[in-house]
Amino acid sequence: MTHAEASARIAQLSEQINRYNHLYYQESTSEISDYEFDQLLEELIRLETEFPDLLNPDSPSQRVGGAITKEFQTVEHEYRMLSLGNTYTVEELQAFDERVAKGLGHRDYEYFCEMKFDGVAISLVYENGHLSRAVTRGDGTRGDDVTANVRTIRNIPLRITGENVPEKFEIRGEIFLPLKEFLKINAERQEKGEALLANPRNAASGTLKMQDSSVVAKRRLNCYFYQLLGENIGVGKHDEAIRLIERWGFNVSPTYLKAGNLEQVLAYIEEWRERRFSLPLDTDGVVLKVNNYEQREELGFTAKTPRWAIAYKYKAESAETQLLSITYQVGRTGAITPVANLSPVSLAGTTVKRASLHNANEIERLDIHEGDFVFVEKGGEIIPKITAVNPARREASASPIQYITACPECGTELIRKEGEAKHYCPNAATCPPQVLGRIEHFVSKRAMDIDSLGTERIRALIDQGFIQSYADIYELENRQHELLGLEMSQDQYERETSGILYISLQKALFALTEGISSKQIQDFLEEKAELPIMETLRALQEQIRVWRKKVPVNTGNVERLILQLKDHPELPKMEDFVPVALVLELFLGRRVEFERILEASQTHGTVHMILLELNLDLSEELTERIKKLKSNTFQEGVISNMIAGINASKAQPFEKVLFAIGIRNIGENTAQLLARHFGNLDKLREASSEQLLEINGVGETLVQSIQEFFSQAENNEHLARLQASGLNFEIGQKESAQLGTALAGKRILASGKLQHFKRDEIVDFVQAHGGQYLSSVSKNLDFIIEGEDMGPSKKEKALKLGVPLISEEEFLGMIG
Repeated sequence: MTHAEASARIAQLSEQINRYNHLYYQESTSEISDYEFDQLLEELIRLETEFPDLLNPDSPSQRVGGAITKEFQTVEHEYRMLSLGNTYTVEELQAFDERVAKGLGHRDYEYFCEMKFDGVAISLVYENGHLSRAVTRGDGTRGDDVTANVRTIRNIPLRITGENVPEKFEIRGEIFLPLKEFLKINAERQEKGEALLANPRNAASGTLKMQDSSVVAKRRLNCYFYQLLGENIGVGKHDEAIRLIERWGFNVSPTYLKAGNLEQVLAYIEEWRERRFSLPLDTDGVVLKVNNYEQREELGFTAKTPRWAIAYKYKAESAETQLLSITYQVGRTGAITPVANLSPVSLAGTTVKRASLHNANEIERLDIHEGDFVFVEKGGEIIPKITAVNPARREASASPIQYITACPECGTELIRKEGEAKHYCPNAATCPPQVLGRIEHFVSKRAMDIDSLGTERIRALIDQGFIQSYADIYELENRQHELLGLEMSQDQYERETSGILYISLQKALFALTEGISSKQIQDFLEEKAELPIMETLRALQEQIRVWRKKVPVNTGNVERLILQLKDHPELPKMEDFVPVALVLELFLGRRVEFERILEASQTHGTVHMILLELNLDLSEELTERIKKLKSNTFQEGVISNMIAGINASKAQPFEKVLFAIGIRNIGENTAQLLARHFGNLDKLREASSEQLLEINGVGETLVQSIQEFFSQAENNEHLARLQASGLNFEIGQKESAQLGTALAGKRILASGKLQHFKRDEIVDFVQAHGGQYLSSVSKNLDFIIEGEDMGPSKKEKALKLGVPLISEEEFLGMIG
């Protein structure tokens, strides 16, 4: 084939393949088989390999992947990816509509309705018509760069052509694994004897973060797009933007509607209540947004959500199952949260074994007794919740659940403040979860950014007495020799209400069997997730016979575990976990009494620490078998990496340190404000109430938090140790030189197009000169910087409130 012939054939193949991709992903039809499609793609790749100068970066052959990403780089979003408030009733929607009308001062507005899809939010940036970057939502401010993987998704355009395409724009959507692809993948995995994927959403999320993009390409992910962003996108309404991105070739779900009023919105919600189940992916509700962009700007935002959009969630599915036991989790603030352990039940496509009980009031309201049958729902929360009890199935002898009185982690008597629903552990100084929470916050990315100190490592260091405060972190370098071999307390452990330590069933079975890998056991348990624990163990015995792996020994050890569980009915049941003491007794036998093992398991948080207390002379063979129960241990590479991260954190600026030390009510923005105002920690510590209240954004509550923090000797001792370790306790010279005070005390808003600033730049500029930037028109503003094409409704509102309007030149004159 000549060069010219190859060029013509490549163009023809590219056009064909792109057309078939469009039909498959955007119209759910296919004119050729998968085999025929693959033949065309292979021919294209062969020609592009033979004639490399004809390979176009936007060729469909580039969809097959092949790039390996060891780590996904974290990048900042140009526009924050905000979450939406949720509502579940018509009355709440009516209240939202009233707030919109009140905020605008009229009812001349439209809504744009679209389905709320259960996928993975993605932000794509296009420059000069080409896809340049794809970033996950992350925390809304920063996300992971997954460009290599996203380029393999066949309905995402790599290049945009058309009229008036902006030089740079951002488009957002929801990546999902279509239900038919999900079922197809699970059928293939079942044939191979592999563990099944739990649900399409998790499968899509996991796929998007795979290191090998060629594997991502085979998963046939899809994407629906719903938002266009940019400086000059040429449209003023959301429906116009949607029609525009449809013309550019982006896949938009055809389920949207422009509604003239709330009645039309409610009709749309009803229309899709049942119809949504015919869609190619899961959806749990409807999103409605004010259609006009100027009106959106006028309505503005709360701290976390836009005031111009809301999500309506359809009523969740419900299922009935039995309560096995209740565990009480201690949060980083000391708040106690009861969690119900349930007999496994299928709910909304997943197997549920845990449900939230919120607080003592909820347990009392539901009138829950031991062993009750309960109704469980998924109501938009991370874990399901118990909504009701079935008293008809209650045993006559069942006792009401008694809420605990002592902290399950440290034994301190719980307190309950007047007017509050939750119980708290007041032992903030040494209660492990509270210490863990403070240190997790301290090392987090937005604070000291010590990524080598993950949760499991921190928990291990706390549990084994190495750190009790964040100041201890900087003394670990001198104790490196003691860290070697320490067990990491991972999620394999759980502590029951009575204080007894439990270990994951997977870890127990791995240790009790021989010649069977941990992965095999994990896959088996995932496959049998809906079975109660005893049925699971019986099923494993049958599976061992199928595997033919040391059948007499392995089935015998599983039988011993079954008998142990039956012999100790007094020990609470917990799905997926078994008491550590029962498992250890199977190994230790008559070497030690069971009661002594049980007592040690109520005191210590790992197998390693329990064995240290028992101080038994064990054979090398038995030690190796018990080692399979343990989690990972600290090795030299881990320790050196951890110490390097700790030392690097000493370079973090003062405002990061101030945010990290965890003064209640001080967030990132407030930490920056206080750091810039006072310059160093000593001046902040010595500031009077009057001096603090002079700062815009500082109120009585924050003043009380600051003074309470510095009044505690323990906190000041920790700070002195941090300062001695070399952390920054004052603003750097370079940072100080960039700041001014010309706008001190001023509350400012910019509206319309500015000549010298982009939107993010004006916000930073105002803050850098001591001012406070507000997001919407209100009487609290000192003035508004009026740019070109300022929205008429916003201007009218400003004039009505008497807020001065100044030009950009006047504003710059104030700065000098």
